[in-house]
Amino acid sequence: MRTLTTLDDLRLELDAARLSGRSIGLVPTMGALHEGHLSLVDRSVAENGVTVVTIFVNPTQFRPGEDLEAYPRQLQDDIALASERGADIVFAPPVHEIYPDGYSTTVSVVGITETLCGAPERRGHEHFDGVTTVVAKLFNMVQADRAYFGQKDAQQVAVIRRMATDLNFRTKVIACPTVREADGLALSSRNAYLTAEERPRALALSKALRSVAGALSDGQRDVATLSAIARDELSVTDSVEYFEIVDPDTLEPVSTIERPVLAVTAARVGKTRLIDNFLLEPHATAVTTPTNPNPTPQAAHLQG
Repeated sequence: MRTLTTLDDLRLELDAARLSGRSIGLVPTMGALHEGHLSLVDRSVAENGVTVVTIFVNPTQFRPGEDLEAYPRQLQDDIALASERGADIVFAPPVHEIYPDGYSTTVSVVGITETLCGAPERRGHEHFDGVTTVVAKLFNMVQADRAYFGQKDAQQVAVIRRMATDLNFRTKVIACPTVREADGLALSSRNAYLTAEERPRALALSKALRSVAGALSDGQRDVATLSAIARDELSVTDSVEYFEIVDPDTLEPVSTIERPVLAVTAARVGKTRLIDNFLLEPHATAVTTPTNPNPTPQAAHLQG
């Protein structure tokens, strides 16, 4: 495996791979790799001739009040983990390689970036502008056949898909199921911020989704009733930013469930902001609940 820091070196490596007929998979991350990230590497290695893992703490996607300098950085550990899982290239550029002096271009997706995590009161649109800008640059730099993202960041996946379609990127966006710890908590780099007292309360997010999935399986279709069930579970958190049931593509709210929809939630436990989601399938013979820590992958702040 090679670790590269410049675009010129990256292009030399990938040009050679293309000439030999190998497909290229991309796993964009901000580092601090955990099993969620590594499951994406596994998927890419299985489906492509070359896998590129990018490690770049993207300053443009941090919202006001978020501490960019406090974001966990462990590059050497990340390189070792990526290598162990079969990645061929780790691209870990400095900031000036991504944003050169005088950089003044932003990629912005309207509509689906202005709800949920992007609601005006959360100033999340600025965050998504940072995400779409850096992902657009990485798509252009790598020219991958496929790029892999975690379904835990469902709104991010929807936004990146929209951007890739609108801008005619060749890269196919593939979402892989959320990887969870044994107790159901979605894996995230931010879980490290939870104290021992906070950690059990963080389970409220997955419990809320599990309760909603169970009620749906029992025949409940009314979104207001399902939302009340979820909010009761979420009451042990310090604050609930939202719980919504929405269309998976447009993120528009729905009032009743007659087709697959997405249950999404965000809440704070202590100082840590957590997100989670679950695809609800009303006509499935059995609704799968989010408890499996290592689900089989399937197609559907950059990944943390």
